[in-house]
Amino acid sequence: MKLVRTEDAVGHVLCHDITQIIKGEKKGPVFRKGHIVQSEDIPVLLSVGKEHLYIWENDETMLHEDEAAVILRDICIGEHMRATEPKEGKIELIAEIDGLLLIDIERLRAINALGDMMIATRASGFMVKKGEKLCGTRVIPLVIKKERMEKAKELAGDTPLMRLVPVRPRNYGVVTTGSEVFHGRIQDTFTPVIEQKLSEFGCTMTEHVILDDNHEAITAAVLDMLDKGCEMVFCSGGMSVDPDDKTPLAIRNTGANIVSYGAPVLPGAMFLVSYMPDGRPVCGLPGCVMYARRTIFDLLLPYLVTDTPITKEQLAALGHGGLCLNCPVCHFPNCGFGKGT
Repeated sequence: MKLVRTEDAVGHVLCHDITQIIKGEKKGPVFRKGHIVQSEDIPVLLSVGKEHLYIWENDETMLHEDEAAVILRDICIGEHMRATEPKEGKIELIAEIDGLLLIDIERLRAINALGDMMIATRASGFMVKKGEKLCGTRVIPLVIKKERMEKAKELAGDTPLMRLVPVRPRNYGVVTTGSEVFHGRIQDTFTPVIEQKLSEFGCTMTEHVILDDNHEAITAAVLDMLDKGCEMVFCSGGMSVDPDDKTPLAIRNTGANIVSYGAPVLPGAMFLVSYMPDGRPVCGLPGCVMYARRTIFDLLLPYLVTDTPITKEQLAALGHGGLCLNCPVCHFPNCGFGKGT
């Protein structure tokens, strides 16, 4: 810090708030710490009795907190996002569309580990609504070395830390399996659950069949739905390891590439996700999707409706945080389910 005459402070950064008191009208800061003094500010500063100021001297090796915050903004911001104006070294990013928020967690951690700066985000892998806050960035000190921000840019690389992937509503087919439903012994209560969850993303069921536990018939039904233009196919039931459960075999026989049969998530361990050679997903849904409020299906559905491929590595990572506590009052997604990474 340096003490200077107020008239000599133009272009320098204030080190403290300047309070203005007008009797019966106001008492509060007229200029905040970090403000860069302008020539038009001089009469105001003199009017509040400030003939001298403590300022940070201009230094070509340093950046003001607001200038550094802009760098953090540029590191983070992707398409379909807008930024607030910098204030006291802080900038927030806001969603401009409904979409799936994806964050490069490794790069995020590396930048936060530098110190003197921070990026706090929503959890990656979850849907957000237009107008919702995505992240906040802040530079901790009033000024920061330029080389620190250059290091942050180096760690960030050339692509934004954050992506917001829009939903693409599509049509889909459902193959309901199980002799108990096929023969009318019980009502199909599974398909309405699938319809309800997909409708939240604007998707429409255009094909539906109910079949016995015959893997050849299930395979044929899946292929027929794909031939008719279904962009996704879901097979419900028959996903356990019982001898009569043939759905995994049926899906495999379609020629789909099986990403995983099974995942470290409860409820939902017997989930199967696969992709046809043209990229259309074919999934096997375990029985828990029918009766549990939230399952692995809720964690992965946002990826399916945004054309975001699901990977083995991603599924393996779900084990940390993949246990739903089945709370009496469900607050998903505002809870820990699926947020372990």
